[in-house]
Amino acid sequence: MAMAWKQFLSNKSTTFSPQQSLIGFSRFFSKSNPSYIVKVGIPEFLNGVGKGVETHVAKLETEIGDFQKLLVTRTLKLKKLGIPCKHRKLILKYTHKYRLGLWRPRDDLMKPQSA
Repeated sequence: MAMAWKQFLSNKSTTFSPQQSLIGFSRFFSKSNPSYIVKVGIPEFLNGVGKGVETHVAKLETEIGDFQKLLVTRTLKLKKLGIPCKHRKLILKYTHKYRLGLWRPRDDLMKPQSA
């Protein structure tokens, strides 16, 4: 392996322009998606998760109150509120993804759909 690098570096005929060296590099970056919203509350978050979790909006808003508190809520607190295991798992999974910046509720899901 070291010999291959020596040959590569010593070969004067091989020159790369900055554009050639960055051709494959752009695929590692993604463009920001404008369909994400900035303001997220408990109802928007649970509607974004879907899968029946949105039925607990009223309960979580009265007991927890703030979206930032929901992000640090643990499973035992959700269990005491009477939220089923499958829904607790989904809420905790998506709050973790939200904290890491890997997921946000989409804007087009928040808008009421007119017929």
